[in-house]
Amino acid sequence: MTQTKPKLLIIEDDPGLQKQLRWSLDAYDVVVAGDREAALAQLRRHEPAVCTMDLGLPPDPDGSTEGLATLQQILALAPDTRVIVLTGNQDHANAVQAIGMGAYDFHHKPCDPEVLNLVIQRAFYLHQLQMENRRMQQVQADSPLAGLITRDPALLKVARSIEKVAPTSASVMLLGESGTGKEVLARAVHALSPRAGERFMAINCAAIPENLLESELFGYEKGAFTGAAKQTKGKVEMAHGGTFFLDEVGDLPMALQAKLLRFLQERVIERVGGREEIPVDVRIVCATHQKLKELCAQGRFREDLYYRLSEIVVTIPPLRQREGDAALLAHHFKNKYCAQESRATLHFAPEAIAAIEAYSWPGNVREMENCIKRAVIMADGNTIVAEDIGLPGEGGQEEPINLRQVRDEAEYKAIVKVLARVDGNIVKASEILGISRPTLYDLMGRHGIRGS
Repeated sequence: MTQTKPKLLIIEDDPGLQKQLRWSLDAYDVVVAGDREAALAQLRRHEPAVCTMDLGLPPDPDGSTEGLATLQQILALAPDTRVIVLTGNQDHANAVQAIGMGAYDFHHKPCDPEVLNLVIQRAFYLHQLQMENRRMQQVQADSPLAGLITRDPALLKVARSIEKVAPTSASVMLLGESGTGKEVLARAVHALSPRAGERFMAINCAAIPENLLESELFGYEKGAFTGAAKQTKGKVEMAHGGTFFLDEVGDLPMALQAKLLRFLQERVIERVGGREEIPVDVRIVCATHQKLKELCAQGRFREDLYYRLSEIVVTIPPLRQREGDAALLAHHFKNKYCAQESRATLHFAPEAIAAIEAYSWPGNVREMENCIKRAVIMADGNTIVAEDIGLPGEGGQEEPINLRQVRDEAEYKAIVKVLARVDGNIVKASEILGISRPTLYDLMGRHGIRGS
């Protein structure tokens, strides 16, 4: 089986040079164009990853006007194409102009076949890397866990736990403070499970009055109470075949705890005012910010229900315990709301990032998102300053431990903090840290820090 050669477009009006380039670049499937119209036609037909072009094209073979216009149209039609400009030794200014317009590189005539081959080979390699990176970003964006923005090892471990437990039928309890992303993880459990094609129903036990909660959960029959004009299914029944998410389950009244326990044991429900037992097949995922074991000890939560709900317990760390994630999330929400509010790209002033990192974020990610959205709307100019964020500064403290641990911890914290500050830009991070890029990559590998 012969391997398909990559397409290479050569834009050159000299037949002799066309023949020479075809011969020296026989590792590629070469297509040739002699003018702008032919070049654009070949570009549309073959969509080459790389092309070489002479700036001196007809009707201006001794100038660069036609070549630069062709380059502009190529980049507008196919911005990912790597264009290598071929120029004479006296055309350095035009070559620089072409680079400024978006050309990948330039090469002087007469062409050195070996050097030109290396330049083209590198252009194909970088194009392949760009496409692979884009594909991976799309896969990540499509992932049910795409809403989880973190570099923190504890939260990454939580994500791996969700991936492991999602395909099973086990009941999952998500424990974490308000705003840590419990519903994001609950939806990920559903989306990664065999039930993903069915409904995901959610109910917040703390947001619905106690006298209405039972009918919301289990539904009611016509005439069951004043205003019950027709038979209505409850959220549990509506989730049949899918996943039912009980948020803030710690606020569930004791009477309803008994009815929920019966449903979990027998997998049947009775609507309010009804006598018929209705079988329902749902997977239960629940969440709470409360310490349920303490509530059990106080007699405010049924211990048998707790064990039914907590076959798998996943604890989500608060934002203040996630090293570097505050700045990382700030950049993420800043980019999100700049696009949503149609604002030009904004940047954080150093003191703004310092305030974000020093604040304890009691409302966690939800508070962070609201704060950054407000800052994006209120910021003057293209910089978000500390006043736009409106957070008090807080000092941190270090615990003295043995020297090796201190050094490793300091390295880890410094790298994560700087990567978050510069939004994952390795070049900027290495400059701030005062080390080379290879050294930074080595340290990231040693400490298990992933790139953005």
